Amino acid sequence: QVQLVESGGGLVQAGGSLRLSCAASGRIFSRYCMGWFRQAPGKEREFVAAIRWWSGTTFYADSVKGRFTISRDNAKKMVYLQMNSLKPDDTAVYYCVANTNYDRKPDEYDYWGQGTQVTVSS
Repeated sequence: QVQLVESGGGLVQAGGSLRLSCAASGRIFSRYCMGWFRQAPGKEREFVAAIRWWSGTTFYADSVKGRFTISRDNAKKMVYLQMNSLKPDDTAVYYCVANTNYDRKPDEYDYWGQGTQVTVSS
Protein backbone atom coordinates (compact mmCIF):
# COMPACT_ATOMS: atom_id res chain seq x y z
CA GLN A 1 0.00 0.00 0.00
CA VAL A 2 1.09 3.52 -0.81
CA GLN A 3 -0.28 6.65 0.82
CA LEU A 4 0.03 10.04 -0.84
CA VAL A 5 -0.49 13.45 0.75
CA GLU A 6 -0.37 16.64 -1.30
CA SER A 7 0.37 20.16 -0.10
CA GLY A 8 1.22 23.55 -1.54
CA GLY A 9 -1.96 24.55 -3.31
CA GLY A 10 -3.46 28.00 -3.01
CA LEU A 11 -4.55 31.17 -4.76
CA VAL A 12 -2.17 32.92 -7.14
CA GLN A 13 -2.44 35.58 -9.82
CA ALA A 14 -1.96 34.75 -13.47
CA GLY A 15 1.73 34.67 -14.31
CA GLY A 16 2.64 33.58 -10.81
CA SER A 17 4.17 30.37 -9.49
CA LEU A 18 3.33 27.62 -7.04
CA ARG A 19 5.10 24.45 -5.97
CA LEU A 20 3.08 21.40 -5.07
CA SER A 21 4.55 18.68 -2.88
CA CYS A 22 3.51 15.07 -2.49
CA ALA A 23 4.69 12.99 0.46
CA ALA A 24 4.60 9.27 -0.18
CA SER A 25 4.59 6.61 2.49
CA GLY A 26 4.59 2.87 2.26
CA ARG A 27 6.72 0.85 -0.09
CA ILE A 28 7.70 2.68 -3.26
CA PHE A 29 9.20 0.23 -5.70
CA SER A 30 11.92 1.39 -8.05
CA ARG A 31 9.71 0.62 -11.04
CA TYR A 32 6.95 2.93 -9.82
CA CYS A 33 5.84 5.98 -11.76
CA MET A 34 4.67 9.01 -9.78
CA GLY A 35 2.68 11.83 -11.25
CA TRP A 36 0.08 14.55 -11.14
CA PHE A 37 -3.42 14.76 -12.52
CA ARG A 38 -5.84 17.65 -12.24
CA GLN A 39 -9.58 18.11 -12.40
CA ALA A 40 -11.32 21.39 -13.08
CA PRO A 41 -15.02 21.92 -12.25
CA GLY A 42 -17.24 20.15 -14.75
CA LYS A 43 -14.29 18.50 -16.49
CA GLU A 44 -12.72 15.08 -16.44
CA ARG A 45 -9.43 14.36 -14.72
CA GLU A 46 -6.51 15.04 -17.01
CA PHE A 47 -2.88 14.03 -17.00
CA VAL A 48 -0.41 16.77 -16.06
CA ALA A 49 3.02 15.21 -15.56
CA ALA A 50 4.75 12.01 -14.46
CA ILE A 51 8.21 10.85 -13.44
CA ARG A 52 9.73 7.39 -13.26
CA TRP A 53 10.93 6.82 -9.73
CA TRP A 54 14.23 5.17 -10.54
CA SER A 55 15.40 6.82 -13.74
CA GLY A 56 13.85 10.25 -13.29
CA THR A 57 12.47 10.22 -16.82
CA THR A 58 9.72 12.82 -17.08
CA PHE A 59 6.54 13.17 -19.11
CA TYR A 60 4.32 16.23 -19.57
CA ALA A 61 0.98 17.16 -21.03
CA ASP A 62 1.36 19.54 -23.96
CA SER A 63 -0.65 22.16 -22.09
CA VAL A 64 1.98 22.47 -19.33
CA LYS A 65 5.21 21.67 -21.17
CA GLY A 66 7.75 24.44 -20.65
CA ARG A 67 5.85 25.87 -17.67
CA PHE A 68 5.66 22.98 -15.19
CA THR A 69 8.51 20.83 -13.88
CA ILE A 70 8.10 17.54 -12.05
CA SER A 71 10.88 16.25 -9.81
CA ARG A 72 11.40 13.76 -7.02
CA ASP A 73 13.57 13.17 -3.98
CA ASN A 74 13.98 9.42 -3.62
CA ALA A 75 15.46 9.56 -0.14
CA LYS A 76 12.60 11.66 1.23
CA LYS A 77 9.92 9.92 -0.87
CA MET A 78 8.75 13.27 -2.14
CA VAL A 79 7.44 14.35 -5.53
CA TYR A 80 7.20 17.99 -6.54
CA LEU A 81 5.42 19.96 -9.23
CA GLN A 82 6.88 23.40 -9.87
CA MET A 83 4.29 25.46 -11.73
CA ASN A 84 5.38 28.70 -13.39
CA SER A 85 3.59 31.16 -15.66
CA LEU A 86 0.27 30.00 -14.28
CA LYS A 87 -2.90 30.69 -16.24
CA PRO A 88 -6.55 30.78 -15.15
CA ASP A 89 -7.03 27.55 -17.16
CA ASP A 90 -4.68 25.84 -14.70
CA THR A 91 -7.29 26.23 -11.96
CA ALA A 92 -8.17 22.75 -10.70
CA VAL A 93 -7.78 20.25 -7.92
CA TYR A 94 -4.37 18.64 -8.35
CA TYR A 95 -3.90 15.00 -7.38
CA CYS A 96 -0.68 13.11 -6.74
CA VAL A 97 -0.74 9.58 -8.13
CA ALA A 98 1.38 6.46 -8.15
CA ASN A 99 1.37 3.43 -10.39
CA THR A 100 3.60 0.58 -11.40
CA ASN A 101 3.78 1.87 -14.97
CA TYR A 102 3.64 5.17 -16.80
CA ASP A 103 0.26 5.99 -18.29
CA ARG A 104 -1.80 9.06 -19.12
CA LYS A 105 -5.15 7.51 -18.29
CA PRO A 106 -6.37 8.15 -14.73
CA ASP A 107 -8.00 4.72 -14.42
CA GLU A 108 -4.58 3.10 -14.72
CA TYR A 109 -3.32 4.64 -11.47
CA ASP A 110 -3.72 2.59 -8.31
CA TYR A 111 -2.94 5.22 -5.70
CA TRP A 112 -4.29 8.75 -5.33
CA GLY A 113 -3.86 11.54 -2.83
CA GLN A 114 -6.76 13.59 -1.51
CA GLY A 115 -6.02 16.52 -3.81
CA THR A 116 -5.02 20.14 -3.32
CA GLN A 117 -6.81 23.14 -4.80
CA VAL A 118 -4.96 25.50 -7.13
CA THR A 119 -6.78 28.68 -8.12
CA VAL A 120 -5.31 31.13 -10.63
CA SER A 121 -6.99 34.52 -10.81
CA SER A 122 -6.93 36.66 -13.94
